[in-house]
Amino acid sequence: MVDISQQVMTGTTTVGLIFDGGVVLATEMRATMGNMIASKRAKKIYQITPRIGLTTAGGVGDAQQLVRILQVECNLFEMRRGKTMSVGAASTLLSNYLNQNRYYPYYVQLLMGGFDDEGPSVYSVDAMGGATREEDIVATGSGSPFAYGVLEDQYRADMKEDEAKDLAVRAVRSAMRRDSASGEDIMVVVITKDKYEEHIESGLQRPSAARSTS
Repeated sequence: MVDISQQVMTGTTTVGLIFDGGVVLATEMRATMGNMIASKRAKKIYQITPRIGLTTAGGVGDAQQLVRILQVECNLFEMRRGKTMSVGAASTLLSNYLNQNRYYPYYVQLLMGGFDDEGPSVYSVDAMGGATREEDIVATGSGSPFAYGVLEDQYRADMKEDEAKDLAVRAVRSAMRRDSASGEDIMVVVITKDKYEEHIESGLQRPSAARSTS
């Protein structure tokens, strides 16, 4: 019998953390197929709404299908209700969808983070039962044990944006040093009340490039 939890954990490192005024999501950009590096520019963070992002680990096709479903459902919610879906509601929607498909599961492990009327929040979404839980720091994927070592040692709830970005990048880099399935550049997303901003950081600490979406 195939151990689905092991399949879901294979091949990536994703991190989410809350800082004073927002959320940072970070992932490395290596995609693997067994022992082969399939891509060095894999996208693993997706914008769901103007202030919600989703990190993905596991099956690429499954993750992309869930991203499309969430984007459509959140857009429909906004059209019908005249307001944007909250981070908690979006994570519950994702949880319910995964729970309905537990017998034909999506091989994914997901983090959802963003900013709404309640402030910043991050949720971890379980692949099998679809259960969600709110966390201050979360890491998923095969490199998560190494990332947690950095996060739990250095995280503070009152961190500012630059500190939080630096910590997220250092946590992912720590995983990249020991996890062969994690590597290449690092994508960092910062979400606050006023912005959804993507940065590409080098694993070798070259200067970063930024793109902001208002």
